[in-house]
Amino acid sequence: MGKCSGRCTLVGICCLQLAAALQRQIFDFLGYQWAPILANFLHIMVVILGIMGTIHYRSRYLILYSVWLALWVAWNAFIICFYLEVGHLSQHRDLIMNFNTSMHRSWWMENGPGCLVTPVRGPPLSLADHHMVTVTGCLLDYPYIEALSSALQIFLALFGFVYACYVSKVFMDEEDSFDFIGSYDSYGYQAPMKTSHLQLQPLYKPG
Repeated sequence: MGKCSGRCTLVGICCLQLAAALQRQIFDFLGYQWAPILANFLHIMVVILGIMGTIHYRSRYLILYSVWLALWVAWNAFIICFYLEVGHLSQHRDLIMNFNTSMHRSWWMENGPGCLVTPVRGPPLSLADHHMVTVTGCLLDYPYIEALSSALQIFLALFGFVYACYVSKVFMDEEDSFDFIGSYDSYGYQAPMKTSHLQLQPLYKPG
């Protein structure tokens, strides 16, 4: 019962991770954020692998899934620091998220809750350049939306890591027990046969 509940919980966590990653992938595509798009794609593939490993009792898949989750936590921690401009990071100077291919920022910059976008007259630059607009009235600025999204990813990843380690440990213990039982047959072991302590002796009648 405990093993089944652990597997079911891990599959549920993986499904939540998959839904959160797909939602995030959509908004990153809309904002042309190529680095997060690539990371999200890898994350989706590994989460699917984790679901398969949980359903089909593959401990190696779960170990790979656990290792990836550690990297995923580090990546999302970097995104939080990037958008909140921790240390020397600056989202206005460093175009890491789009590989320095355009001036696009997060999709939430102009489409956040309550945001009012006002075009700014200036030199004839690209219409897609975010420097040509001003954004006011946002209930929550886009750096905090991106940081909250990454925090949710970290929260789910931590739970997934714990349950993946637990379930993979259960799978490996079962594999070891099966190997131990099968080793008797591989070495031609046979259980000793019970012998009767009674011995039959001929009966002699006196002449």
